[in-house]
Amino acid sequence: MALAIASKFRTLKAKIAPRLDSLAARLIAAAVIWTAFGLATGGFFLSNAFRSAVQDNFDTALQVDLDGLIAAAEPDPQGGVVLEERFINRRFERVYSGLYWQITPLDPGQKTVQISHSLFDTSIRILNPRQDGNLTWGYADGPDNQRLRVLARHVEFPITATARKDDNRAYTIMVAGDMAEVEAETNDFNGALIWAFTLLGVGLIIAIILQVRVGLLPLRRVRESLARIRDGKARRLEGRFPAEIAPLAGELNSLIQHSEEVVGRARTHVANLAHFLKTPLTVLSSEAEAQPGPLADAVKRQVDSMRRQVDHYLARGRAAGTLDVLGNRTKVKAVLDDLARVLERIHEARGIEIDVNCPSELFFRGDRQDLEEMSGNLIDNACKWAKSRVVVTASPAGSAKWQLKIEDDGPGLAPENRERVLERGEKLDESVPGSGLGLAIVEDIAKLYGGSFDLGMSRLGGLEARLSLPAIA
Repeated sequence: MALAIASKFRTLKAKIAPRLDSLAARLIAAAVIWTAFGLATGGFFLSNAFRSAVQDNFDTALQVDLDGLIAAAEPDPQGGVVLEERFINRRFERVYSGLYWQITPLDPGQKTVQISHSLFDTSIRILNPRQDGNLTWGYADGPDNQRLRVLARHVEFPITATARKDDNRAYTIMVAGDMAEVEAETNDFNGALIWAFTLLGVGLIIAIILQVRVGLLPLRRVRESLARIRDGKARRLEGRFPAEIAPLAGELNSLIQHSEEVVGRARTHVANLAHFLKTPLTVLSSEAEAQPGPLADAVKRQVDSMRRQVDHYLARGRAAGTLDVLGNRTKVKAVLDDLARVLERIHEARGIEIDVNCPSELFFRGDRQDLEEMSGNLIDNACKWAKSRVVVTASPAGSAKWQLKIEDDGPGLAPENRERVLERGEKLDESVPGSGLGLAIVEDIAKLYGGSFDLGMSRLGGLEARLSLPAIA
């Protein structure tokens, strides 16, 4: 169970890792992080600013109520305080309404404390008071577990019942309001702010993703153009690119052109080398035939061996060179039809019939000369051993592959001899013309292209050669 989970995790990681390593993912991730950080920071400051504004409004309302309460207070002849009802906020009359007043005498000898009806049977005690001029600010625990904001002022009233003119009595008049109002407004604002910033953030992220996708479209066009070149559908990067991408496209086109020139020079050197080697070998062979004898026979054998090796390694070198050229694309049917027509004429005296079955839209991702080399060797070998018929079949074989099958109605080849022919290029019958290296060369070229080659039993009774090569969709 644990191994299965670990295997699934590795598979998932392998799928996700390339995406996280992409340029688009990095740009989007960085933009998303900075957007989230900016929105969170902005939301924090906006929330604090709104709370401060609500708090200031709340304090202003408390101060207005305090001023109204002081205006409504009148001293009685004995030094007490009497309130005129018309100046007082009606919320002071409702029990636990969230708005309260309290008048506390400063004289220790006077114990009477006047409270609003809204306080019912409780009183207010300021916690950690803060002085601001003649006003005192602070907080207090109110009834019904309320948290109160308190504003207080000291006021002196004259005692008119005494004869002394400076006989006054001081009081602390307090007004308190429930902070739940501030919290409720702040919470409502924060809720709306979170929804608004969430929608804004989602919109910004979508815009960022679209912007990155649109901004990186030229790179996708470069990739698609390179795929067309690789598949042989184009020879250069085509189209106009932005100023930042244009130098890259120009350098890639220059690199492709340089690669073609290098391969062209290499092919020329290969051809020159082939001509240089074949001419002396032909002279040696002619001289050996003109002077029969044991030495001449030995020279002829060595010359034939050298020719076979030269043909073999020149074919491999040419095929290896073509692999480095981008844009190679060969139509399979055209090559097979041409080869069948030529080889039927060569073997016309034996009455060999070659049937070709190939879809017209099948393309080989490689050089035409290499396909002719492989197909020609196989079809020619089949014609040499066939009694009357050779069947050539080409068809798609899975993703980016195609298969070529050449069957004949000849005597076939035993399994142990197939290995000798492929691995060592050994010629099994000297009576049949040829160097014996054709099948080995086919296998070498197929491997260079990432393909495969094997031999089997044909449905016609003879040998079946199966060749798998890369295709172009």
